[in-house]
Amino acid sequence: MASNKILVIDDTTVVRVKVREMLPPGNFDVLEAKDGVEGLNFILQEKLSLIMLDFLLPKMSGWEVFQQVQAHPELRKIPLVIMSGRKEEVTEKITEPFEYFEFLGKPFDQKQLINAIKLAMAKAKQPRPELVPVGAGVAAKNGTVATSNVATTAVAIPSVANTAVATPNVANAAMPTAVSNATSSNGGVSDAEINALNEKIVKMQAEIDGLKKQLTQVVTFIKQKIK
Repeated sequence: MASNKILVIDDTTVVRVKVREMLPPGNFDVLEAKDGVEGLNFILQEKLSLIMLDFLLPKMSGWEVFQQVQAHPELRKIPLVIMSGRKEEVTEKITEPFEYFEFLGKPFDQKQLINAIKLAMAKAKQPRPELVPVGAGVAAKNGTVATSNVATTAVAIPSVANTAVATPNVANAAMPTAVSNATSSNGGVSDAEINALNEKIVKMQAEIDGLKKQLTQVVTFIKQKIK
């Protein structure tokens, strides 16, 4: 019986089949999603050991799926491999170095696939900025996806002192069994307003992460010059 569930989110059947065939037999249960909405539903519902995410997808882009995953304290612990035929598509949204996920360029061979999976597993164990509740839920557009309770959703707030919390072994981490629907007890705030706020928070967090990475690179450069 397969002990690890790998989710492959790609709109190309050839890629999904290729990943399935390249993985060692008997050790993996490969789930397939052909668009971002279907993929996010799998992420919310299944206990996954790895996510392989194409960056360009119909209905919901890989970038949007990535933002939703990173905004959730449990989902972002899952090892992640982002795939694309053009790396610049990824670096336009996410600056290098890629700290918490691995990039895999298309086309790829079996050795490159296995290496990317190993690196993604290692990167997922890196300490992450602590998540602070802000009152907005995980939501997917153009599809039916469960949303989290307003009081339980969180976004990453980087500490100036680089304070981080250690994460458990992601390969064996249990995923949430369900994400509850937001109810009508939102204090008069509509679902549309909550979703709009959530999208703004996710975008702000992505910008904060980008600035933090750039600052780290500048500090490293200055230290090298001083030496």
